[in-house]
Amino acid sequence: MNEQQHAPISVEEMAHAFEEEAGPVDLSPYALEDWFNMAIFWVMAASVFLQFFTRYALNNSLAWTEEIAANCLVVLVFLGSVMCVRMCRHISVDILYRFLPRKAGRALELLVDLIVIGFFAYTTWLMWRYIAIVGNERMVTVNLPRGYVFYTVFAAFALMLARAVQNFVKDMINDKTVREKANETGIQGV
Repeated sequence: MNEQQHAPISVEEMAHAFEEEAGPVDLSPYALEDWFNMAIFWVMAASVFLQFFTRYALNNSLAWTEEIAANCLVVLVFLGSVMCVRMCRHISVDILYRFLPRKAGRALELLVDLIVIGFFAYTTWLMWRYIAIVGNERMVTVNLPRGYVFYTVFAAFALMLARAVQNFVKDMINDKTVREKANETGIQGV
């Protein structure tokens, strides 16, 4: 078993670690959809807390909190995927690229970019068709149209399509692809 060994540290050294100056905060990696996603997260967290509190502390659950939290989770998943597309953080198998010559690997990455663009274009179109069919349905406990959630998911697919096209353009004009840069900086998940 490979365990990491850490040098022993004293309590005094730990206490002084909190006195160190933190560098300036860099918010540049975040885009507008990330901030919207954070707001949705806190709405969901407040809804879950309210549900927990009313159910276990007051013994009188508010039924609408569960539906709001579930719909917030749906929005979080799809808007979070926009960030993953932008930063190339979706799970991928890149072992093949290591064995291919550079030009062949780059051509394969561009082909993958085109497949991803096609996929997001198709899912965006499917979501638009789905909204046309069920967009006017009402939520069960809250008298709001489910179209609010569906349009947000549609917008997320459209944004994923736009970010995939943006990555493709970057891959076409730069020496290194977006995936190569992500691998170098170590931000890719797998």
